[in-house]
Amino acid sequence: MKNRGWFVDFAITFVVALVVTIMVTMLWSLAAHGGAGIDWATSFRLAIILGIVLPIVNRVGRKG
Repeated sequence: MKNRGWFVDFAITFVVALVVTIMVTMLWSLAAHGGAGIDWATSFRLAIILGIVLPIVNRVGRKG
C-alpha cells in the first residue's frame, strides 16, 4: 500500500512538473529566440528528478 501511495505522488508531481517546465521552456525560447521551441530533454529530466525527490521529502517531513 505504501508503494502505491508513493507511485501516485510521483505520477502527480511528474505530470505537474512536466507541464510547467514545458510552458517555461517554450516561453523562454519565444522570448529569447523569437520562436516557440520546447526543450524536451530538460523538461523530462526536471520532471523525473522532482517526481522522485518531492514525494520523498514530503514523506520524511511528515514523519519528523
